[in-house]
Amino acid sequence: MIYKNLRKYLNSYISTRLVFVLDLIMSFGASLLTLYLVNNITVRNLFELKPLGIWLASSFLFSFIFIWAFRTYRIIIRHMTIKELSRFLLVAVSKVLMMGFVFALLDSTSKVLNLMMISDFFFTFAAFFLLRVAMLLAYDLVKVRMTQRYRFQNVLIYGVGDRSVSLISRLQNSENYRIVGFVQHGNHDVNHVISEVKVYYVSSEEQFANVVLETEAVALLFADEEDARHEKDRLIRYAMDCKIKTLLVPPIDEIKEGKIAYAVRKVEIEDLLMRQEIEISMNEIIANFEGKTIMVTGAAGSIGSELCRQLAGFGVRKLILFDNAETPMHNLRLELEEKFPELDFVPVIGDVRLLARLDYVFRTWHPQIVFHAAAYKHVPLMEDNPCEAVMVNVTGSRNVADKCIEYDVEKMVMVSTDKAVNPTNIMGCTKRLAEIYVQSLGLAIEQGRVKARTKFVTTRFGNVLGSNGSVIPRFREQIAKGGPVTVTHPDITRFFMTIPEACRLVMEAATMSSGNEIFVFDMGESVKIDELARRMIRLAGYTPDKDIMVEYTGLRPGEKLYEEVLSNQENTVPTDHSRIRIAKVREYGYESSLEVLENLEKLAQEFDVPALVTLMKITVPEFVSKNSPFEEFDRK
Repeated sequence: MIYKNLRKYLNSYISTRLVFVLDLIMSFGASLLTLYLVNNITVRNLFELKPLGIWLASSFLFSFIFIWAFRTYRIIIRHMTIKELSRFLLVAVSKVLMMGFVFALLDSTSKVLNLMMISDFFFTFAAFFLLRVAMLLAYDLVKVRMTQRYRFQNVLIYGVGDRSVSLISRLQNSENYRIVGFVQHGNHDVNHVISEVKVYYVSSEEQFANVVLETEAVALLFADEEDARHEKDRLIRYAMDCKIKTLLVPPIDEIKEGKIAYAVRKVEIEDLLMRQEIEISMNEIIANFEGKTIMVTGAAGSIGSELCRQLAGFGVRKLILFDNAETPMHNLRLELEEKFPELDFVPVIGDVRLLARLDYVFRTWHPQIVFHAAAYKHVPLMEDNPCEAVMVNVTGSRNVADKCIEYDVEKMVMVSTDKAVNPTNIMGCTKRLAEIYVQSLGLAIEQGRVKARTKFVTTRFGNVLGSNGSVIPRFREQIAKGGPVTVTHPDITRFFMTIPEACRLVMEAATMSSGNEIFVFDMGESVKIDELARRMIRLAGYTPDKDIMVEYTGLRPGEKLYEEVLSNQENTVPTDHSRIRIAKVREYGYESSLEVLENLEKLAQEFDVPALVTLMKITVPEFVSKNSPFEEFDRK
């Protein structure tokens, strides 16, 4: 119980009232000491009633005034700096000057006033300083005793940069972690010590294992996400092989109960997959959306909800949330109400397949910009339900685009996918059909065959990290259950980007667009899913194919071994942004596209799957099914 109370004390601060009283006592005591010493070295008896009373009364009064004025009692002892130390100097100087003035005024016969003032100044400053030193020594003593009593986790910190070194002070009051060394990759013969913490240089897994053994470390701590990504195939692999945890200090500090709390969490696979963030001109994006009424379809989904979060901070006039998923919409509503209490937003339960519901929303709120993110996205599920895929992804997109024309929307931004390029599945082909209609409508407006002013923009990108139903959450669940982790094929690869980054790129493309373009994003290097699964198992502290098995289940219907951002038949042209390009695709006439979409909708409503898929393949000739029963329609 005693140690628990001491631990609580160490994590808080001494009462400022107590410190004020201690400072006052020390300052008054310094004046008493001055009287005693000066009295012994001079012929005058300073302990006569009048000089004694003047000196002590003025000492108490001016000590009180200047300690309060310079707020020395509010200085946090264990974080004190040289600048703050100078405030004690100012208190001592101000105090003795005022005491000297009063003493000279009321007792002009004194011949030792200068000696008294000099002595009082030094004794007062020394008293303040020694009091702080004593407090620090007591604090460190109690802290050492607690460290011996409680089982702290010994951690190694990666690197010797400023952020890494700063963790010494940031974690000094941690109840869980004790820093036992810095570790840096490389060869170095000279031992270094930073703030009494040793620096270890390692160039092999064996050397790293020896450091772990010597320090009894149970974790490797990174101060920066970029450092963790840089060491994903080296020190993080060493740590996983040595069965120690890899931890990360997030960049944002949280304020809790008036104190700064520096959270430490495990390194997740998302941290290692992320690459250098694509730079976005946020000022231009904000200026493009500020003060406007904006509608987001599929607002409760992974991409749609993040679009809403980012738009909420742009000063939009009104944000219309449109989705048919009740519970996710409810959760998003609660989140926006909490985080953006000033935001004017309207949650609407609706379906893009229902023209009347869409018409009501457009007629009531007249959005100026529409982000169309509503879609069915899961490949195997859409192979089993092609009619529903067409109704939502194709007819739904057409409905939204037509309403944008009818209600004079400035711009419609459609979220597409890399699966629309050389599609091998129903989902990818439906997204390509939606692209075709939207682009053909935009061309018809440019050519004057359709009277409207709406600009149409399409954006393509690959998988987003952590989206609903994606591979990473699935692997995480399988690992938590003890496996097995199922991978469809040992050679399958995918592109990844974060949800916030994908949404920023969508908004950047919308800002850049003059209308009727299909933007493609540079997704970086593809990731091998088998390696991803094995790395996630290791990060969880297990050994692949020993503690948790990896099983290959075979490609699912319509699934590719790899995804393409652009097909071989397509060319791209650059934009002002180095990571965004414009796809040059085959153009379709608006009238023929409209006719195809009307026929597809009729066939989908009749659930005539053979005729539906056949028409899809005729319209999109590059659609060649893979690992799917619809391959027979390719042969025909």
